[in-house]
Amino acid sequence: MPNAKYKISVIVPVYNKKDYLDECIESILSQTYGNLELLLVDDESTDGSGAICDKYADADERVKVIHQKNGGPTAAVVSGMREAVGDYYTFIDSDDYVSKDMLERMSECLVGIKGEIVCCNHVLEKRKETVPVIQPLPPGVYEGEKLNEEIKDKLMGQENRIIPMSRCMKLCEKSVFAGNEQYYDTRLRMGDDFNLIYPALLAAERVVIMEEALFYHYRYVEDSIVHGYDPNNAVSVIRWYEAILRIVRDRKVPDGEMKLNREYCYMMLYVMKNELRNPAKDYLQKIQNIFTKPEVRGKIVNTKLSVRNKANALLYLGMRYPNKPLLCILRMIVRWHDNSGKKGQD
Repeated sequence: MPNAKYKISVIVPVYNKKDYLDECIESILSQTYGNLELLLVDDESTDGSGAICDKYADADERVKVIHQKNGGPTAAVVSGMREAVGDYYTFIDSDDYVSKDMLERMSECLVGIKGEIVCCNHVLEKRKETVPVIQPLPPGVYEGEKLNEEIKDKLMGQENRIIPMSRCMKLCEKSVFAGNEQYYDTRLRMGDDFNLIYPALLAAERVVIMEEALFYHYRYVEDSIVHGYDPNNAVSVIRWYEAILRIVRDRKVPDGEMKLNREYCYMMLYVMKNELRNPAKDYLQKIQNIFTKPEVRGKIVNTKLSVRNKANALLYLGMRYPNKPLLCILRMIVRWHDNSGKKGQD
């Protein structure tokens, strides 16, 4: 292990995941890369997850537990970074797990300079199948103008992201997070990973995209934030926009506000889909209230958007013309799709 000299801090935000937590922690502690510390940030769990964290800390000196008042995943991640002593940070969700050679293989891509980020791929773990997910960016090393033109200039404003904006599946030299805390909005329930990783990628000096590297196992959990209905989704996107706008302006991102407006419209596709899942009877009124607000409608109508995905095209149509007949049809389509997916997993 030629790069074992680098200390890696593995940061795991923990909130009510006791059914999966043991597998997650054990996959980290069994890594073939030994020079690591594990920071378990218990975000005021109520299901006994905190006690599980303490059990591992008592048994392994590499484990440190932080118990804090509930503040959400970003607040937990920030707490972990404050206590971390490693040269590099990686983040793992407490209901996921990783291959035992993940850190060793990723560390082999390091050269030990400030601002480097190594990215691997992941496997989507469903009930009856596992699906490999490979990011679209070609494998290789990105530095200098290549990094600027092929990654930084394309981080926002495209229907399909060139690189996942998840905080997971990345090994980051710690300096890419320096000074970014001023931009984090811990209230975000949508776009929170983007809020964390976007300024880090802008600060990167070297990005490595690994080939294959299906090390991270993302568990598809039906009741997770991503797959359920969130009544505060639209508000979260507004807060996300305000946070990213500060980054764009401070970092003087070329055409940043134009790209951000496009990204905002793509985010609002998810808001539309989320609201079509609203079980309440007044779902129509809520959708119309969201998408007829002048500040929302102005961005949607005045932003030139490329929408190629057929499902996204239907949602985009609903965003532009949020009338009752169209929204009722879209709701039926979303419900049919959701029910088909559930039957496929039974």
